[in-house]
Amino acid sequence: MNEHGQPLSTAVSAADALPGAREERLGVVLVFLSALMWSFGGTIARFIETPDSWTVVFWRSLWAAIFLIAFMLWRDGLRQTLRLIVGMGLPGIAVALCFATASVAFIVALAHTTVANILLMQAGAPLIAALIGWLVFREPVGWATWAAIAAVLLGITVMVSDSLDGRISPIGDGLALTIAVTLAVATVLTRRFAHVRMTPATCLGTIIASIVAATQAGSFAVGAADMGFLFAFGAVNLGLGLALFASGARLIPAALAALLGTFEPILGPIWVWLVHGEEPSERTLVGGAIVFAAVLVHIALEFRRRARPRRPGVAGLPNPH
Repeated sequence: MNEHGQPLSTAVSAADALPGAREERLGVVLVFLSALMWSFGGTIARFIETPDSWTVVFWRSLWAAIFLIAFMLWRDGLRQTLRLIVGMGLPGIAVALCFATASVAFIVALAHTTVANILLMQAGAPLIAALIGWLVFREPVGWATWAAIAAVLLGITVMVSDSLDGRISPIGDGLALTIAVTLAVATVLTRRFAHVRMTPATCLGTIIASIVAATQAGSFAVGAADMGFLFAFGAVNLGLGLALFASGARLIPAALAALLGTFEPILGPIWVWLVHGEEPSERTLVGGAIVFAAVLVHIALEFRRRARPRRPGVAGLPNPH
C-alpha cells in the first residue's frame, strides 16, 4: 500500500515519483513546521528538574509514541494503521532504529558534553546525507547546494563557538557524531522509499527508545510539573514534530529539507531568551543571520530551478530532538 492506501501495483514507484509544485510547497510547509516544533525542545527541557536522563528519555519517548499512535488512528483508522505498520518493511524498521538512536543519543549526550558540541556535530548531517546519496545512488548535488550547506555550517559554527570551553568528552562527542550519521542514513532511506509512509516508522522508533530507556532508568517517578513538561517534550516537541516531518520530508529534495531544518537552531535560542531570559550572544545573532540568509536564498533558487519536473533526490532530515 502507498500513502494513499492504493496497492503498489497502481501507485507510482519511488524512483518514478515526480512530486508536483503543489506537493513540494506542502512539503516545505510541513518540514518547516516540524523544525518549529523541535525548536522548542531546549526551552521545554529547561523546565524539567528530573536528574536522570534515562527517565527523561523514557517518558518523552512514551508520550511521543502515544501521540503518534493516536495520530495514525485518527488519520487512517485502525485497519489501515495496522496495514501501514505491517507494510513498512525493512526500510521502515531501519528508519525507526535511526530515530530511536538519535533521540536517545541526544538526551544522554547532554550529560557528557555541551549543547554546542552536539549541535555542531549534528550540523554535518546534511553533508553526510548528500554524500551518501551521491555515493550510493548517484544523486546529483549542485554547486549552489554545496555552497548553501557550507554557509549553514559556517553560521552554526559561529552561533555555538562562544560556548565551547575547550573540554572534549569522547563519549559526548561520539554520541553527537552518532546522531549526525543516523540522521543522515534515515534521510536517505526516507526519500528513497517514498512509497512507504514513515509515520509508523517514527512511532516504532519512539517505542524502541522508551523500551531501551526503561531498562536503564533508575526510577520512573517524576513530579506533576515535570510530567506536564515531559508530555509537551514528547507529544508536542517530538511526536508532532515527527508526524509533520514524516509527512513532508518525502515531498522535497534532500538539501532543501535539511536547510529548512536549520530553523531549529535559529529559533531555539530565541525561545530560550524569550521564556527564560537568556539573551543570545553576538555570535549567535551573527551566525543565525548567516544561516537564515542561506536558507532563504537556497529555497528561492530551488523553487526556480525545479520549476520543471525532474527525478527527485534524497529527502533531508533535521535533528529530531
